[in-house]
Amino acid sequence: MSAAALAVVGNATLTPVPFEALPGFPGPGAAASLDAFRRVCAAPAPALPQPAGVAGDPAALSAACMAASGDVPDAAAFFRDHFDAFRIERPDAGQAGFLTGYFEPELTGSLDPSPDFPTPVLARPDDLVSLGPGETRPGLDPTLRAARATAEGFAPYPDRAAIEDGALGGRARPILWLRDAVDLLVLQVQGSGRVRLPDGRAVRVLYDGRNGRPYTAVAKLIVQEGHLPLEGLTLARWTGWLRDHPDGARRLIRANASYIFFRLAPVEDPALGPPGAANAPLSPGRSLAVDANLWRYGLPFWLAGPLPGAGPGEAGRLVIAADTGSAIVGPARGDLFVGTGAQAGVAAGNLRDAIGFVVLLPKAAPGGSPR
Repeated sequence: MSAAALAVVGNATLTPVPFEALPGFPGPGAAASLDAFRRVCAAPAPALPQPAGVAGDPAALSAACMAASGDVPDAAAFFRDHFDAFRIERPDAGQAGFLTGYFEPELTGSLDPSPDFPTPVLARPDDLVSLGPGETRPGLDPTLRAARATAEGFAPYPDRAAIEDGALGGRARPILWLRDAVDLLVLQVQGSGRVRLPDGRAVRVLYDGRNGRPYTAVAKLIVQEGHLPLEGLTLARWTGWLRDHPDGARRLIRANASYIFFRLAPVEDPALGPPGAANAPLSPGRSLAVDANLWRYGLPFWLAGPLPGAGPGEAGRLVIAADTGSAIVGPARGDLFVGTGAQAGVAAGNLRDAIGFVVLLPKAAPGGSPR
């Protein structure tokens, strides 16, 4: 992909900017950013390939990965030497982008159903066909991102309400049981979680596909119906409201047609999060979910502006594209993985900031074409 072709990504213009013009770059945690970059480099290929033409030349990025795999005495110098910086500027908002946060919830559950744990977490059904970016199936609405394989061809996959009412039949295979539908919703919204079992062990519950139906934020519905104000809305407040109003909760949760399926995995490194869409374990504070239709996984981004909880003198943060999400749309839109547990949940809920986005594109590999 030529440099000229990269002048515009999505609806944004990429303007070259020297690193010395980025106040505070690369921040005090360049070594942590390098570790996050290495994890994406070493990860297996994503289950759903990214579309051709996303920004970030794969050969040049592979060359940067190769350089990172060796001895790197100066992490900050590594990013300056192997990448060029481009400020992402949108015609409607200039340099301002929008950053939110997400986290890995810690829940309690059981491998067997009981009165304390009656809500099933379902495994991926064998008739679910996941569709990659731009992929379609004959006779299927192109806005749907999954299909059901039947003897007659492809059909829309059942929505949440239908799945809860038994539409999957014997294909509904529980892998775990949670205390209620609210915990299941939190797990599905975040896409993964850790679950503490009655014997004290922890297991990880990982995303393993979705029914491809549109996602509707239940918290937004609660606000729209006037049950809670937007001001001061936190995860604890809106999930508390759902538990206090079970009839309304069931109706609102079922209004979200999207449904997520999961698989179990061990917690191999408690300090890291689950694998993101790039198949690399997420690094708290360093892994960013981006629009995977625009940006290649592994690209570094400089978030230009102080983040909540930033350390003294931290004027920005160098993060690595390692994940995506259905709500993460556009060239200057990101979702920062902040960690695991209740405190991370509070931090993620409070992170809704306008911030500048700068993408670092890999320099052309020797003998290769520019970006």
